[in-house]
Amino acid sequence: MLNILLFLVLNQSIEGKVIGVLDGDTIEVLDDRHFSHRIRLAEIDAPEKNQAFGNQAKMALSRKVFGENVKVELRQKDRYGRDIGLVLIDRRNINMEMVEEGYAWCYTQYSRDPRFRVAQNNAQLSRKGLWMDPHAVPPWEFRRAPKSTSSSKSSSKSSSSRRKK
Repeated sequence: MLNILLFLVLNQSIEGKVIGVLDGDTIEVLDDRHFSHRIRLAEIDAPEKNQAFGNQAKMALSRKVFGENVKVELRQKDRYGRDIGLVLIDRRNINMEMVEEGYAWCYTQYSRDPRFRVAQNNAQLSRKGLWMDPHAVPPWEFRRAPKSTSSSKSSSKSSSSRRKK
């Protein structure tokens, strides 16, 4: 019984038109029932919007998929409720293209397909995309970095100076 459930979950897919690109690894797909699906691209992690190369990654993904009909082979849901899947246009693996062209990392913590690591190594050796920067920071490290406190310090200064007057 468990094998049947796993087969059904792993072999589900969504087909529809890409109506939005949120960042370099998240898209919005509208299916034929006019239901919108937020899709996180499996196997990869693109730079955050406020991170170096984040806008370029979003634009690259937009050029590939926006307005296109795609098939998404679903893998699972993430902790934010997004579907995680492999995005295909005809026989093109969009997730793989993002790594090959240097717009995303292989998400080593979650990646099950060794071809993504090979694609990343090749992009890195060729200095493609984000690999032009020899000190590129993976998004998972960027997200863990402490946020700047200068804005909170300046706001507390201004509020204390208002109190003194």
